[in-house]
Amino acid sequence: MSDAQRTIELEIDGRKTQVPEGATLLQACQALSIDVPTFCWAANLTPVNVCRICVVELEGARTLVPACSRKAEAGMVVKTESERVKLSRKLVLELLGSSVDMSLAPEFRSLATKYDAHPERFGPRAPRAPSGERESAHAGHHHVDDGAHAANVAQPMKVDNDLFVRDYEKCMLCYKCVEACGTDAQNTFAIAIAGRGFDARIATELETPLPDSACVFCGNCVGVCPTGALMFKAESDLRDTGAWDESKQKVTDTICPYCGVGCQLSMRVQDNKIVRVTSPADHSVTAGHLCIKGRFGWSFVEGGKPK
Repeated sequence: MSDAQRTIELEIDGRKTQVPEGATLLQACQALSIDVPTFCWAANLTPVNVCRICVVELEGARTLVPACSRKAEAGMVVKTESERVKLSRKLVLELLGSSVDMSLAPEFRSLATKYDAHPERFGPRAPRAPSGERESAHAGHHHVDDGAHAANVAQPMKVDNDLFVRDYEKCMLCYKCVEACGTDAQNTFAIAIAGRGFDARIATELETPLPDSACVFCGNCVGVCPTGALMFKAESDLRDTGAWDESKQKVTDTICPYCGVGCQLSMRVQDNKIVRVTSPADHSVTAGHLCIKGRFGWSFVEGGKPK
């Protein structure tokens, strides 16, 4: 029997299951249709273990373990909703909600209700650390943080290009954008986590303004962002005017017309205008990732020039 065919048996919430050797506890839970919440994990990204919302209780382990990355082992006994797990998730939700604007993160709000989390008990929401980015010559009249304000002052939304906006008040430092910009997808390495502790933030190399950085504007960071910190400018503009209405939107799948690779596009349309383009994470060609043309180059459909 080859290594790929070997399976191991473990117990999760009192139920026996077998999974392929090398599978994670999260995959084992999914095989049993057990819902384990995640924020920093995605099927098309490498686990980075930073949000800690997916922790489960492993019999014999001193601490709770992250289900997204802990490999399943034969004979493990796992509890996904023990009192210890629920208390931990409640605290994680409260700490995140006390420092990050989660108004555009419906999954967070749903989990906060489920685990009776009350971020307000930690006092007023703490602002994010400033990025320190210098203003770009490309920024024009847009609001771009110049790094001059103190760390205890909320930073404005960054609008320094016509494709997507950045609102770091909504950034939970899940690392998804960093992973998508790195070896998991684009291999551009335009952004990384800078600073430590309360000063931790997403930053470009040497705090270079995004339009002047190594960024190729593929938008893969936007595609994986779970909180709305990164957002299509078309969507942001509609939200600013109160016109964004998902009840009026239709999603149509098509194939990108720009080259012969065959990337699948999921086009969200409102009022006969494309407002957002994504790709399925389980698509065999894209694995959820696109290039700048596939994600943003659709304005010609509406009579404009490609971005």
